[in-house]
Amino acid sequence: MYLINKLENRITKLTQKTFSELKFREREHLQEWIANNPNSLGEELLIIQKEFSGFNDTNERLDLLALDKYGNLVIIENKLDDSGKDVTWQTIKYASYCSSLTKLEIIKIYQEYLGSKDNAEERISEFFDGKEIDEIFLNQGLNSQRLIMIASNFRKEVTSSVLWLMNFKMRIQCFQVTPFALNEQLFLNVEQILPTKSTEDFAIGIATKAQQEVEVQETLKNRHHIRLEFWEGFIKESNKANNLFSNISPSKDNWIGIGIGMSGVNLNLVASKNYCRSEIYINRGVQEINKDLFDFIYRMKETIENQFGGELEWERMDDKITCRIKSELTGVSYFEKEDWNKMYKFMIDSSVRMEKAFREPIKKLNKYAKSEK
Repeated sequence: MYLINKLENRITKLTQKTFSELKFREREHLQEWIANNPNSLGEELLIIQKEFSGFNDTNERLDLLALDKYGNLVIIENKLDDSGKDVTWQTIKYASYCSSLTKLEIIKIYQEYLGSKDNAEERISEFFDGKEIDEIFLNQGLNSQRLIMIASNFRKEVTSSVLWLMNFKMRIQCFQVTPFALNEQLFLNVEQILPTKSTEDFAIGIATKAQQEVEVQETLKNRHHIRLEFWEGFIKESNKANNLFSNISPSKDNWIGIGIGMSGVNLNLVASKNYCRSEIYINRGVQEINKDLFDFIYRMKETIENQFGGELEWERMDDKITCRIKSELTGVSYFEKEDWNKMYKFMIDSSVRMEKAFREPIKKLNKYAKSEK
């Protein structure tokens, strides 16, 4: 690996290191790096537990347990400089133990990981792009467990067994992690070595189709009808008060949104079985850009809240790609029609005040974003 020096038009070779000579440990370092930045494995994953040991009749612990965007459990086993010869069998054992976990058990496991600082159901719902928890299917089907092994070096016994298992449609990945140094700076290269990317894309296609077949469509139809009716009622009431959502059609989703003058920054309204809210939602596709824009607008927090007429919840969400600024009403549900008028009144009022409060800051944010290009 080389470092590019644009000014001198030269490259400098980085020195490859081992974890042991750098005195890095598996649990204290590698595991924490992955847990805090699972996107380093090339996809969005939600870490739901570390050192998971909730298996009957065994004291074994798996390193990291995660969910992917299709509701599959992902078993992540970390090694350092050497994979060892038994890591494949070890990971398969953990997958078999996890195969029987129910949705309620998975939520409980995640809640134990979060402690009292957050709500597991809400975090899972956010991870699945605001989908209602009742509509999210977790660990469904016979092939719903994925295996990820991470090491600096994989023995041939491991790679050979992985290649063989892939023939039987087991979804298993090997990531090679290599530390490098340049003077006092340290770098980490994370590279998927098995399967090859083209093979993985095909496997993901199969997984998507299987997941869609598992979902019970009839259960969702009823929810879609309720949502359509809810949003029809909201838009009707909103149009009596203002024209903010006059060009929006009713949706079967639990949210609707409008642009407010900047690509990737929207004013959304969200309704669920537990709350409704108005929010400024920032998603320009790149995590670093989203966080930078959030930080810029956060510096205007006092002015914005004065204009809004109350406090807002500012959610930078460092573990996610997106950011959000919201005003929320809890204790209401779109399943309860007697709550609808209360929800409509709150969302109409808060969305108007929010659009007004962010009008000038969004103009400044646009100028800032252009200057940063």
